[in-house]
Amino acid sequence: MPYPPAHAQQTRARIVRSAMILFNRHGLEGVSIDEVMAHARLTRGGFYRHFKAKTDLYAEAIALSLAETPWSRWDGVSVDFSAHDAAAQVIRAYLSTAHLEDVDGSCPTVALPSDVARSDPRVKRAFENVFRAMVALFERSLRRNAKENRQRALAIAGICVGGMVVARAVEHSDLADALRTATLRIALELGGWSKMGKAALRRKLATPRRRPP
Repeated sequence: MPYPPAHAQQTRARIVRSAMILFNRHGLEGVSIDEVMAHARLTRGGFYRHFKAKTDLYAEAIALSLAETPWSRWDGVSVDFSAHDAAAQVIRAYLSTAHLEDVDGSCPTVALPSDVARSDPRVKRAFENVFRAMVALFERSLRRNAKENRQRALAIAGICVGGMVVARAVEHSDLADALRTATLRIALELGGWSKMGKAALRRKLATPRRRPP
């Protein structure tokens, strides 16, 4: 009895999710097709019914990372994209401790830039799409605040990515925390969002906590 069309879609989705997790853990070159399929609890032979090569899989894994924003899985971290300070929220989420520690669900801009630099054009385009989306968000927010747009947005995205990449790479947590704190402060200042963040924090501190019934 043949499988229904939905089965093929579900199987492909399992392979892509398995790849996303393993690529984040070990890098593009550090993971074999056999390992991706075993992690997905599938046989190697099924891979080529869905993908021509590992780089095709990698491109889809990056697309999945972009579609499923990682902070949706983190306790205490959220982003309201309709809010006036959406860009500042993204920066705080991106540089958060939760992101630092969530290797499996990490944004690909943090986990895989070195691997991407050595990969083929399709992989680079997929990676670039994630970075462009980040820059576009900052650019839209800057435009609302009537600030210089493109260069400032590129600089903010660049220092956020660089700050997290180095924070992940260093051994000592105090250095990683200091780096993330400094990056957060400079990124918010570049966008003109630091005052907005301080005001939100003051409002939060001024709000009485609800006592349990």
